Amino acid sequence: MPGALKPLLEQVGRRTGTAFRVRFPSGAEYRNSEQPPAFTVIFNNDRAQKRMALYGHVGLLEAYFDGDVDIQGSLPQALAAGMEAGIDEPTFLVRMRNRWHELWHANANRRRAQENAEFHYALPPEFYKLWLDDPLMLYTCAYWKEGTRTLEEAQRSKCEHVARKILLKPGEEVVDVGSGFGGFMLYAHEHFGVKVTAINTTGSQAEHARREIERRRLGHSLQMHGDFRDAGRQFDKVASIGCLEHAGRDQLGEVIRAHASYLKKGGIGLLHFIGHVGRFDTDFFIRKYVFPGGWIPSLADVITEMEDAGLEVLDIENLRRHYALTLDVWAERFDRNWERIRALDPKRFNERFRRIWRVYLYGCAEMFRLPNGRTHLFQIVFSKGNVSMTSYPMTRDFLYERDVYQEKRSSGRAA
Repeated sequence: MPGALKPLLEQVGRRTGTAFRVRFPSGAEYRNSEQPPAFTVIFNNDRAQKRMALYGHVGLLEAYFDGDVDIQGSLPQALAAGMEAGIDEPTFLVRMRNRWHELWHANANRRRAQENAEFHYALPPEFYKLWLDDPLMLYTCAYWKEGTRTLEEAQRSKCEHVARKILLKPGEEVVDVGSGFGGFMLYAHEHFGVKVTAINTTGSQAEHARREIERRRLGHSLQMHGDFRDAGRQFDKVASIGCLEHAGRDQLGEVIRAHASYLKKGGIGLLHFIGHVGRFDTDFFIRKYVFPGGWIPSLADVITEMEDAGLEVLDIENLRRHYALTLDVWAERFDRNWERIRALDPKRFNERFRRIWRVYLYGCAEMFRLPNGRTHLFQIVFSKGNVSMTSYPMTRDFLYERDVYQEKRSSGRAA
């Protein structure tokens, strides 16, 4: 075993209960157990070993993307074993790369913020249709009530959960901030009779939502393409689902103040976002290869900014385990439909793209499943100014009967 990699591999071997094997270009092998391996990491050349020695897990992933490393067996179990062993902690060189990347891709520059959004979300709707729910195409954490069988059911339940939390009523005017393909807008309009203005920075998503508005003849709904920090008017309710993570470290306060400015006095809103418990840098892999400009804020910092913006926090719910289940299904559908995805554009959707997205989807599922993880999914209900004894329910009884949740993993997971 190469000397530089020995401490890292032995650390994983000691700390994980998963049997695995590592094969080197010389033909030598490392095994942490005599049990059949769940996965095998194959180093195809010396360059791959040097990248891992210098950049830790990021170097290993980048070598995998480039084909210098192959993984046989279960990719989810390989990613989970690495996280369980703690080798996802960044090396000094990765921390430096991360800081430079953040400086270069900061969302403070509106043009750069647009480019960051387009990097990920401007992939064609036909791509997302092949693995998101049909027909709402919600690219955010679903809500897995007991007895839920499909992603489609879970995403409708999420829309219902959000709508009930903010007390949607017929005729109200609602703004959907960072609206994606318009799924929540369509659900809220059709099921609650509200008038929705949806705001999206990504042109292809906004155009898809416009077509859906026309097709369904939703005359009172409006899809806007622009920066969601430009609040031009006020609404009765605000729904912001999966938008806050794209604010950036230094723009968090500005984005939350924009949410507050959308609300009429006494109005109710909801923030649905990925957040850290504690202050940590966002993983370099995610920021470089998936969401440039993104920043996962701490829950504490979000609450502080909300208080400074004159908002009252009414309720906080943690849906971390729901996101693990959501990502399980996305990853399984991505794998199942890969040949159809590749056929859309073989040059864009090549093997490198497939490897990056499999690491992203399966890796995030395992991250949200970690028993000691620090990345969570929060829903915060808030009001503009304090609510009265009668303007918002005193208990959660109006949302749901008490449910007992158990830790779950989707059955039939793809490897």
